[in-house]
Amino acid sequence: MNRFDIKRKWEEFQKKREQKKATASSESESKDTIEESTLETSTEEHVDTQAESPSTPSAPTMTKDTTTTKDTATTDEDDTIDLREIGRRLWKKKWWFVALLPVAAVVSAIIIVDVPRTYTTSTTMAPEIENPVSSGGALSSIAASFGFDMSAVQSTDAISPTLYPDLMEDNGFVASLFNIRVVTADKSVDTTYYAYMRYHQDQSWLSQQGDTIMKKIEKMFPKSNNEFKGNTSKSQFNPYFLSKKDDGIVNKMRDDIGISVDKKTGVISITATAQDPLVCQTLADSVRERLQNFIIKYRTNKARRDVEYYEKLADDARAEYEKTRRLYAKTADENLDVILESEKSKIEDLENTMQMQYNTYTAMNTQLEAARAKLRQYTPVFTMVKGADVPIKATSPKRMIFVAFCVFLTFFIIAFFSVKDLLFKSKR
Repeated sequence: MNRFDIKRKWEEFQKKREQKKATASSESESKDTIEESTLETSTEEHVDTQAESPSTPSAPTMTKDTTTTKDTATTDEDDTIDLREIGRRLWKKKWWFVALLPVAAVVSAIIIVDVPRTYTTSTTMAPEIENPVSSGGALSSIAASFGFDMSAVQSTDAISPTLYPDLMEDNGFVASLFNIRVVTADKSVDTTYYAYMRYHQDQSWLSQQGDTIMKKIEKMFPKSNNEFKGNTSKSQFNPYFLSKKDDGIVNKMRDDIGISVDKKTGVISITATAQDPLVCQTLADSVRERLQNFIIKYRTNKARRDVEYYEKLADDARAEYEKTRRLYAKTADENLDVILESEKSKIEDLENTMQMQYNTYTAMNTQLEAARAKLRQYTPVFTMVKGADVPIKATSPKRMIFVAFCVFLTFFIIAFFSVKDLLFKSKR
């Protein structure tokens, strides 16, 4: 390869570089300018070397390096995202944004307005917690500062207060809320909570259409007559033998009612959600009342059984004593003037029996009073920290957030499809 061939290849390379320079970005232009100066200097030196020694074997090597540098520059240009070009593409699609963004806002507003609004309220209470281990007070305080609940370890209760939220998993506890009397804020509905959940729930148009489609599908595939139907008698309702419809209502109630316990303070929080603000408040108060009754019934279960037991013993002892006393009085009246020793002995036996029965009756009364005192001692006292108020504003759905999200999503989709060829040109 002589000097004239090298010059010719250099001229061809320069023409190609000028063509790429016309369409490249400002950043790539700066990089090409630096590379151009380097290549120019190297080529001139190489040309001078070839003039002195035409047979030098380094000429092909220099041509290879030049080609490699050109390929590297081309790759860098391809990997660079031209922000100005993206801006020009988006500006060309401005009428798409002007036309589709208002449509997205209107459509999303229509959809979200049709969705029923829900209200949420809460109430908190602090129950009295028995702590039989008095010596562990300091240890409990230290453990509480690290987030550990020592009351669950020290308490004699079989059920820890932290397990109260699990009551909502019990169908019996949830079903006990069915008979709650609820009244809507506008007084248009006055019924039980079960009937309110089953017959007075608002649905969006999309949900109604979905239910209609599902019913049509179910008609296409009829169910067998042996299908489980749950309770058939309302007078003997079994919460653990629910139909599909009742099971859905129970699950919806679980979603609308929340119970939580603060491990450090023991404060019980109850939240309730409903489509009506007044129903929401009634539900929260009712759940708090039912939970209180459950805790009282559980913690006083043994004491109440003791009271019932001693009440029965006291009633039986009183009945026996009254029976013997009447017999003694009757016998004494009939033998008032009789001086027979046999009759006197009979009267004395009745008197002794009456006295023993009276002593037994008195002892049972004493035990009964002690059991009642123990029952009062074990009955927890609740302090309502925060009452459930009637919510003024709906908690969901967040209409403005939903509309803003839909508008942003529409903007993103239009922008993406406008510049996707620029974003993925490096992969091609």
